Amino acid sequence: MKTILWATLTANGNYAQSGPENPPKPEALADFAAQAKAAGNFIVGRRTYEAMAGNGGGGGPFADLDIVVVSASAKELPGAKIASSPQEALDYLRDKGHSTALLSGGGALHQAFLGQGLVDELIFNIAPVLEGKGLNILLDQEKYAFQEVSLIDSRPLEGGVVQLRYALAR
Repeated sequence: MKTILWATLTANGNYAQSGPENPPKPEALADFAAQAKAAGNFIVGRRTYEAMAGNGGGGGPFADLDIVVVSASAKELPGAKIASSPQEALDYLRDKGHSTALLSGGGALHQAFLGQGLVDELIFNIAPVLEGKGLNILLDQEKYAFQEVSLIDSRPLEGGVVQLRYALAR
């Protein structure tokens, strides 16, 4: 199964932190919805799912998708399958007939998938903002002292967002 990590980063490389005063870029959200629809699914962490659900994320463009929430503590979330590990999430989607899994937020979940070598491609949407308080993607220093990636595609989205798509070298 091909696993694609999708994230929006700031121009200085941090995860874009969104909130009421700093909402996500609509262009990036539209791209996520298109990517999720193409994959037929997405995987998120519990906090990200709860934030999405609080903004009507359980329905709308995601109503017909298989949504998997990776969480060690969640017992039940409406509209989502709970998986206790990244591998369990991928096994569930494979068993449902998916050939691609789209991995969304958050940062700890990205690091878990990357640390276990479960990511094949990266999609980074670079938002035209600088942010000093954001998190960045931290890799296991021993396993990933240096990781080659190959640029698959780059394209501008509306609103100054630039999308970069990479394949991870194996």
